Amino acid sequence: MKFEDIYQFFEDPPPIYLNKELAVCYVLAVLLQQDSYGTELIQRLSEQFVHYRLSDTVLYGALKFLEDEKAIDGYWKKVEGRGRPRRMYRLNPDWRLQAEELAEFWKTYMGNSTAPAYADSPILSVPRL
Repeated sequence: MKFEDIYQFFEDPPPIYLNKELAVCYVLAVLLQQDSYGTELIQRLSEQFVHYRLSDTVLYGALKFLEDEKAIDGYWKKVEGRGRPRRMYRLNPDWRLQAEELAEFWKTYMGNSTAPAYADSPILSVPRL
């Protein structure tokens, strides 16, 4: 390792991957607003929270957990211009209050997260050796 590697880390930090607990709360936060599908959930996260990522494995594990708990329902939707139907997910109305509580965990976590502040870090203004 060199000092240059440290500067490079803060200039271009690696993405932070969500764990299953955060993924569950994130999915519920989205589904409170609208039905969605896996690829859209992954893309939306990376667009809204540029330093965060969600792996397929963690996402589909979270979706399966939510389906098993009957918190969400999956259904197939035919999309024009797409060959096969897309697997969509919607919030089970009976779970709305608990989903709102868990979505609040997500919002609080992201509000307290310091990872997106890397680019604004004062260390980047320190002259390099």
